[in-house]
Amino acid sequence: MNIGLAEHFTYKKLIKFTLPTIIMMIFTSIYGVVDGIFVSNCVGSDSFAAVNLIMPAIMILGTIGFMMGTGGSAIVSKTIGEGNKEKANRYFSMLIYLLAIVGFVLTILGVILIEPMAKLLGADQNMLQDCVVYGRTLLIFLVPFCLQNAFQSFLIVAEKPTFGLIISIISGISNMILDFLLIYVLKMGVFGAALATGISQVIGVIVPIVYFASKKNNILQFTKTKFELKPIIQTCVNGSSEMLTNLSMSLVNMLFNMQLMKYAGSNGVVAFGIIMYVGFIFTGTYLGYSIGTAPIIGYHYGAENNNELKSLLKKSFILIAVTSLVMTGLAELSAKLLASIFVSYDEGLLNLTTNAIRIFSTSYLFSGFNIFSSSFFTALNNGFVSAAISFLRTLVFQIIMIFLLPLIWGINGIWLAVTIAELLSLFVSIMFLVKNKKKYQYG
Repeated sequence: MNIGLAEHFTYKKLIKFTLPTIIMMIFTSIYGVVDGIFVSNCVGSDSFAAVNLIMPAIMILGTIGFMMGTGGSAIVSKTIGEGNKEKANRYFSMLIYLLAIVGFVLTILGVILIEPMAKLLGADQNMLQDCVVYGRTLLIFLVPFCLQNAFQSFLIVAEKPTFGLIISIISGISNMILDFLLIYVLKMGVFGAALATGISQVIGVIVPIVYFASKKNNILQFTKTKFELKPIIQTCVNGSSEMLTNLSMSLVNMLFNMQLMKYAGSNGVVAFGIIMYVGFIFTGTYLGYSIGTAPIIGYHYGAENNNELKSLLKKSFILIAVTSLVMTGLAELSAKLLASIFVSYDEGLLNLTTNAIRIFSTSYLFSGFNIFSSSFFTALNNGFVSAAISFLRTLVFQIIMIFLLPLIWGINGIWLAVTIAELLSLFVSIMFLVKNKKKYQYG
């Protein structure tokens, strides 16, 4: 039986409703890890370094999908909560059409600029060709990538989180099978890795398009619409924090790679790439929960159910506190095992990566609270506060720490940078939550 947005959420219902999205985010992260495993073990560490060097540039262009998905779902769920389903469908359709157009334009620009981008990021002659091939292939599939990210949020608004999970599983399994065929069997290298990812994204976007195009009394469905400037601006403002988070992460990852090339060479870039793959799995729990609860919060905010907002905030922080302890403990205990999956063939690189994972994993103690706090204000349609938390968390504090801490602790300072940044961000999140509790009456 489906759980509706209008219901009162106990711990059991909250976990049941968000669990498909959490599993979806973790599973999505896992099939991203499979990409890395195949490239590292079948193509080589130089190609693996090239993939991780160019990936942030691709993610920068793909942030538009996160913005439209999170910002748009907040507006659409609020509109449904206000009782205007017809307007909600118009907004939903308009945002999806706009996203496809913008994604196509960014594809053209990205394909043209990918080689100078790779050189700017420090790709040497051993990496440049792989960077360009991998980047251009992924960019061809940028529109499906953006739409897939947006549909993840809108399927939750449509009260179909389990359906979103099924789509993600189908897409992920396709990616894994294609990785095996294209990289291991056909020896297509980084081109095969990018092609496998792109085809899986196409599969992952076709199913929701068919679903939303049907007229079987869906909560959300495609309808005739026109471009309206006000909801577009509101979507961009609401989703700016999530876009800023992904944009900042990509920019910061570039700085991480530059610093690591300085302190540890290409091995440092490889180790950081592994941390990112592993980190996506652990933080996927926080991201999945935040994405899963955002439409619930948006609905009850639109319906002015203040008591439910209080309950959701309290329960969420308790669940995140427990999860953060579990996630950190698991990461610390499994650090060497996780590192060996990627680089068991090189003992020095294995030890470097194991140490890096153990230091970096302390950030999971704080990141869940910050991710949820930012998402909470997005759902309340307060894009400014959400963006402020994200801007300080993922850009300002991390950049400062990336350059400051290595001066004190060398390469270990680089691995510790995110933990200190998350701790500082936690104080910012608490400040905004306290400051706004009377305005939104959740205190």
